[in-house]
Amino acid sequence: MAQDKQQGSMSVNEAGKKGGDATSASHDKEFYQEIGSKGGQSSGGNFANDREKASEAGHKGGQNSHGGGRNS
Repeated sequence: MAQDKQQGSMSVNEAGKKGGDATSASHDKEFYQEIGSKGGQSSGGNFANDREKASEAGHKGGQNSHGGGRNS
């Protein structure tokens, strides 16, 4: 898929770089060290920390959860 630019608009890559630069400017090295050290600890979506939640998700597996997006 080509990233055609129209007059006055920016590509996805340019927008991502602009957002990343803005975020970097507003946070210091300690901020990034702190969030990096947290990794996946006590994440709400981390099934390794919650076997019951993982089991429940596995049972839901093939069920429609949004009322029918596909017709298969």
